[in-house]
Amino acid sequence: MVDMALTDNIMSFAIPAKNCRGRVVRLGPALDMILAAHAYPPMIRDILAEAVCLTAMLGALLKDEGSQLTLQAQTEVGVISLLACDYKDGALRGYVEFDRDRLASQPLESSLMALFGKGYLAITFDLPEPRGRNQGIVPLEGASLAEAVQNYFFQSEQIPTLIRVAVDETDGRISAGGLLVQHLPEGEEGRERLHVQLDHPEWEHVEIMGGSVRAAELTDIALPLEDLLWRLFSESDEVRLLSGKPCVKGCRCNEDHIRDVIARFPKEDKEDMVDEAGNIAIDCAFCSKTFMITRASLNN
Repeated sequence: MVDMALTDNIMSFAIPAKNCRGRVVRLGPALDMILAAHAYPPMIRDILAEAVCLTAMLGALLKDEGSQLTLQAQTEVGVISLLACDYKDGALRGYVEFDRDRLASQPLESSLMALFGKGYLAITFDLPEPRGRNQGIVPLEGASLAEAVQNYFFQSEQIPTLIRVAVDETDGRISAGGLLVQHLPEGEEGRERLHVQLDHPEWEHVEIMGGSVRAAELTDIALPLEDLLWRLFSESDEVRLLSGKPCVKGCRCNEDHIRDVIARFPKEDKEDMVDEAGNIAIDCAFCSKTFMITRASLNN
């Protein structure tokens, strides 16, 4: 029997002697629930699974409760027109908008360029005040979404970063795993990034060790994350496990929240939303549910 406690978890770690920190994640049931909200074709399902896994690792970089990480890819002429995922306090959600007709003309193994065309990747960190929102936007380039996010850290943050993600389907269940390692020569908080050199010997060694991870290891729900880290980085003097955090499928839509949002609109706009039956129908793209809000339940 597989211990399902080994899935839907993020583990933070550090390699002090190498000035590196990282996150390793494995998703199972929570990912299944996110994907089950839509009947995605396998190719779209797998790209969303990769995006959710990346979002979990990036979100785990946040330190303050209530902070949110949003990963979004938008394109102009691709099969996929919009991909959006976010993370908040361990809760994950995501969805994809795509053209089924264009997808049908794609080969079974399509490149990132074929699926997204000319696109951009936006990563947004919403932090408590006074820091507020910080967003970076880079071209959507690379062989995979993982490589595109890795390029984001290189271009926008000037932080040497290694990212690996794998997705697997076994017996009808989807699992995904990911590894993110970063070199922070100025410590966890860092200072100005522009002077950071990318040829530090300690980083090159960690990059080689982390890059040796196999896809099957990332997605193996029977392999404890700490055992995986030890295999990869056992040559280091110390691999320090910092914390673990569970992940859940978390769509924040509910009737009270939707009523609160609608209440912010002017009265005439709210009236335009109401159908002949006296209801306002709100569709949630993340959880694929329709919420019916009655006019009478709104505070006009």
